[in-house]
Amino acid sequence: MSDTLVDGRRFRLFNVMDDFNRESLAIEVDTSLPSLRVIRVLEKLIVQRGKPANIRCDNGSEFISHKLQEWCNDPSRQITIQFIEPGKPTQNAYIERKNGSIRREVLNAYLFYRLSEVREQIEQWRIDYNTERPHKSLGYLSPIKFAEAHYKRLSSDVSLYPQTANANHSSIEESRLVDKVIEKQKISTLENSNYQWH
Repeated sequence: MSDTLVDGRRFRLFNVMDDFNRESLAIEVDTSLPSLRVIRVLEKLIVQRGKPANIRCDNGSEFISHKLQEWCNDPSRQITIQFIEPGKPTQNAYIERKNGSIRREVLNAYLFYRLSEVREQIEQWRIDYNTERPHKSLGYLSPIKFAEAHYKRLSSDVSLYPQTANANHSSIEESRLVDKVIEKQKISTLENSNYQWH
């Protein structure tokens, strides 16, 4: 994305979003965002969040650069880059929708005299977007609340088999045996019922 300050100087925004929960991970703002700057932002996010399996992006010059490709192909990373087809923004719909929201709610709503003002306003918007804004596709939860609920569900699933936490293999096998017995009971109940499937 790009826009201009009041004095006519152009600036650009580099948005990074997690497809899983629509969380806005970073919005980098500057007059120029070459591939080395993109790599720096991605390295910072890897330190904070861990390495992604792949990155989906458009065909901007900062993304098709051989430097970014080399960085992703490094044996310590092995990140796949998925380029959308030219002229098909719907292949990257989540970020396109977010870009539209940034355009309407920040860039078109304010006049900016300095890059520092843009950065401050964008960061406030990003925090609000992640923590307060409900998303219909996330069950009307904010991205952060959705992720918290998801990981809470995962941890409660593990609590069904607490022996997995301490790698007690004999108890794990006993649990699996109980599951098999219950499954056999369900099958025999279905076989003996009068219901028929059509």
